[in-house]
Amino acid sequence: MSTQTSAPADAVPYPLVVRTVALDALGGSTEAVTTDPLDLLGLLPSQAPLAWVRRGDGLVAWGETLRIPVSGPDRFAEAERAWQDVLAHAIVRDEVQLPGTGPVAFGSFAFDEDSPAGSVIVVPSVIVGRRGGRTWLTSITTGARLGAAPRLADVVGPRVPPVDPGVVAYSDGAVSADGWREVVARGIAAIKAGDVDKVVLARDVHARTENPVDARWALERLAVQYPSCWTFSVDGMIGATPELLVRSEKGLVTSRVLAGTIRRTGDNAADMARAAILAHSSKDLEEHEYAVTSVAHALEPFCSSTNVPDVPFVLHLPNVLHLASDVTGVLTAPSGDAAHPSSLALAAALHPTAAVCGTPTAAARELIRSIEGMDRARYAGPVGWFGADGDGEWGIALRSAAVDPADPRRVRLFAGCGVVAASDPAAEVAESEAKLVPMRYALGRDASDS
Repeated sequence: MSTQTSAPADAVPYPLVVRTVALDALGGSTEAVTTDPLDLLGLLPSQAPLAWVRRGDGLVAWGETLRIPVSGPDRFAEAERAWQDVLAHAIVRDEVQLPGTGPVAFGSFAFDEDSPAGSVIVVPSVIVGRRGGRTWLTSITTGARLGAAPRLADVVGPRVPPVDPGVVAYSDGAVSADGWREVVARGIAAIKAGDVDKVVLARDVHARTENPVDARWALERLAVQYPSCWTFSVDGMIGATPELLVRSEKGLVTSRVLAGTIRRTGDNAADMARAAILAHSSKDLEEHEYAVTSVAHALEPFCSSTNVPDVPFVLHLPNVLHLASDVTGVLTAPSGDAAHPSSLALAAALHPTAAVCGTPTAAARELIRSIEGMDRARYAGPVGWFGADGDGEWGIALRSAAVDPADPRRVRLFAGCGVVAASDPAAEVAESEAKLVPMRYALGRDASDS
């Protein structure tokens, strides 16, 4: 469809031609559009699918018209500059004019600036989106002029069902569960010594699948089982995150902050009691307050006003309960030639939040580097999309896994926990196991896998 090209952040090899048209419904029929997430995800091919879907709305995409690798401490700014260079030379016809139409790029960023995993922006060849009952198709190609309006039938091949991963064998990651208990104990000791107030520590688990992982299999299971989460796939990083780092839309910003967790029992009455316990847990409320404060402070320089809830609500997911707060703000009105900061710039300012790093940020990050014992790669880094106007949605890559690009039968699953002075190492290990459940389920084959 279009040439796959990698480009350094300071060079755009050619102009892009972008065309967005409305669709009556997915599949091209005139029937009413449903909110089934599989309507979107079912369009994806098996190779390198891109996705950002929640409750049936969102974006799916495939193909690579342009690929922009970035790394280091300036990775967000480099990606922003490269995207602006692309847009400066793009030929665009957008007949829909909704968030997610026109030129769109997907991104996945490393948690740590020193990670060898690097970060990437991908400009796809085909994007299908849905929002509030309206659907659209965007084609992104190379050339000097607009062609005929794209049609869904021309860009979607025959439906090939995703292949299940087969038998999955799990093994210890960089640090075993017992070893990670000691890591948590070291984190608690550092807090009690006054080095940090809070630190978020993560672990990985390795999976070996019988068949090469078909990301569509995992995405479809996650979207159905965790509909309130943002199901994503970018460059081999797949998952269903409950945590929205930032959404920016027409001058309004939102960030969903999660911190404080308790595992569900499967019994509704018992889980209601657990929700009450979580809502009044001093340890979890302390952890949550650190996370909310870090987000609010990071947004303040960009906003004329912000709203921070006085108390969190309890977010119910199939496997866990979370303390959650939606922090919102109004971006300061641009003056002169200045524009609103893009959603990626806001994500860069927010990352890493106390929910995935700790407080104070710099000290917590150094502690993570010294005791965690692994490279997080793109786990807990920003993942999502942004458009030509800079608006977009970026989640934190949680409840996620990385498929090995060299061997699609190898997968790294990740989980992390916030640690404060009152934390208990054994309880944190149990919490991490609960947070591994979504991706174990995604790689499974029946409902019992959850």
